[in-house]
Amino acid sequence: MERDAMQELKSWKNKQGRKPLIIRGARQVGKTWLMKEFGKNEYAQIAYVNFESSKLLKTIFEDNFNIQRIITALQIETGVQINAENTLIIFDEIQEAEGAITSLKYFCENAPQYHIIAAGSLLGVALHKNTSFPVGKVEFLSLFPLSYTEFLLAMDQQPLLNLLNSKDWILIKSFKEKYIQFLRQYYYIGGMPEAVLSYSKQNDYKEVRAIQNRILTAYEHDFSKHAPNEIVPRIRMLWNSIPAQLAKENKKFIYRAIKPGSRAKNYELALSWLIDCGLAHKVCRVFKPGIPLKAYEDYNAFKLFIVDVGLLGAMGNIDVRTLLEGNVIFEEFKGALTEQYVLQQLKTAPGLTIYYWSAERSTSEIDFLVQYLGKVIPIEVKAEENLQAKSLKTFCQKYSPSTAIRASMSDFRKEDWLTNLPLYAISKLTELVS
Repeated sequence: MERDAMQELKSWKNKQGRKPLIIRGARQVGKTWLMKEFGKNEYAQIAYVNFESSKLLKTIFEDNFNIQRIITALQIETGVQINAENTLIIFDEIQEAEGAITSLKYFCENAPQYHIIAAGSLLGVALHKNTSFPVGKVEFLSLFPLSYTEFLLAMDQQPLLNLLNSKDWILIKSFKEKYIQFLRQYYYIGGMPEAVLSYSKQNDYKEVRAIQNRILTAYEHDFSKHAPNEIVPRIRMLWNSIPAQLAKENKKFIYRAIKPGSRAKNYELALSWLIDCGLAHKVCRVFKPGIPLKAYEDYNAFKLFIVDVGLLGAMGNIDVRTLLEGNVIFEEFKGALTEQYVLQQLKTAPGLTIYYWSAERSTSEIDFLVQYLGKVIPIEVKAEENLQAKSLKTFCQKYSPSTAIRASMSDFRKEDWLTNLPLYAISKLTELVS
């Protein structure tokens, strides 16, 4: 399975002034596989440590951060004679060993010759527990589920991907049905590596759903195992409310929809926990499309998405026939899946700041507003070929953006005031803008 992040890891390996690298991402998005595959392809040997399972090494950072002492312990534990030139050191589930994150500072300052990659599914949560973080001494890489373009590769569709990358829109239109077919599959399967790999080998949707349900069960287990006991029920209730909240016409997250009488203060810690471990993505409203968008953020209004479109479908128990063949009573939730899909693709694009916009005293709303290369780009999302874009038109008349995007199942075309970008080509957004 090919991941775009592999190129970023190769660039990291060869750069001047390389620092220890931390890979951030939710559990089961493929961090461990990526690190090991990178090590296997680019280094003579790997010294791999998982601090969740290695009880012996959990304590090596407690006394001091002497690098040679740490290297000696790693060599004994892994059986690998660590050579700075040809060995990749991997610290997996780094948050499980007290002091391990802090040690990266000393590797950076005192032993920069070592190649070190670290990862942790609950790393974001750990950083809020008074962990001393090596600010400025590490680099970051965010890993998400497979994007639609990575999914095409996993389905052995390199020619379709090459054509999409060429942006030959006339020829792309000829193969529109193929792109849409794989897009509908992606809506169901999603981008969790285990689910994608299973489908690529077995072509079995039932097995995909079984895998998705196992992942969802594992997440719920994490709530109980790692979160403070007093907020576990609230995490679970908030998490399970997300599909219904996205199915509403107005997708703004409403705390009262979790439980009558609920308020933000009751769920703030639960929400932070889900965001910190990468299971939820919070997209805040802005009341004005100015630069920087963050200056116009409305902290009290936001939409909440989850880590993967396939898992969203599993939480809603959407069956494969409904998704692939269509169903009238499914129309409303289709909008939720489509917005989840678009958000997921935008998250994988480097350099994008993502918000949404709504007017103060009207129903006008822009599904996503992104900041990129000094521009603010409105994106209106349509689940099918619906070409009405009333909110987008209102926005453009008021603010005159240089680029406006309508993402739909319709073909690519540039009009006077907007560009229609096919949903299956949303990965081309940044190229069109730049």
